[in-house]
Amino acid sequence: MKKFVLTSIFLLLQYAAFSQANYQVGLLPALNLNKKLGNGWSLNAKLESRQRLQRGSSEGEIDKKYNYVLTDLSMIAAKKVGLNSRIAGGYLVRLEDGLFSHRFIQQYVLVQKLSGWRLAHRLSSDQTFSEVEKPEYRIRYRITSEIPLNGESVDPTEFYLKLNNEYVNSLQENEYNLEIRLIPLLGYDISNNFKIEVGLDYRVSSFFNNNTRHSYWTSFNLFIDI
Repeated sequence: MKKFVLTSIFLLLQYAAFSQANYQVGLLPALNLNKKLGNGWSLNAKLESRQRLQRGSSEGEIDKKYNYVLTDLSMIAAKKVGLNSRIAGGYLVRLEDGLFSHRFIQQYVLVQKLSGWRLAHRLSSDQTFSEVEKPEYRIRYRITSEIPLNGESVDPTEFYLKLNNEYVNSLQENEYNLEIRLIPLLGYDISNNFKIEVGLDYRVSSFFNNNTRHSYWTSFNLFIDI
């Protein structure tokens, strides 16, 4: 099964790479504030912004003009429901082209602590509403592996590697789309309540209609426990 999935991903990405394609390159900084509450509850507030530095197409068109794309602000509350699992729900507001859109989020997360690394599965759904577009409904699955570069766990003043792989299924106006995300990150645990991650956020979508879109975002993530 694992071999079949990997082969399917490889063939899909190969097809996407050689089909008619557009691309964009930019920055994706994010600030995360985390707060642990009592009885297994926790809160996460996230501010994220996209800045496009270049875009183009497989036909040779290149636009290097800087462009502010959007800003997201979200708040998610989570409740621990098992030894290694939790459920979560929240709200995100997006500012794009001077207009606001609103997203409601539901999540289930299961974490596996393995020998020398950690594996997390996240199944989520969300619904987005705005005044100018039809509602968008998405179902997402993300698997994340986190590997400490020193010892069996990530401790203060130590580096770690994180690899995210996510599949985002969306439906809007009866049109289905699949986006695949691959996000390798290098992290550094500065202290018990402050860490930073830097890496590439690669996304490919719209390959079913021969209009593949590649996005390459340089990701800067700050995490602060308050």
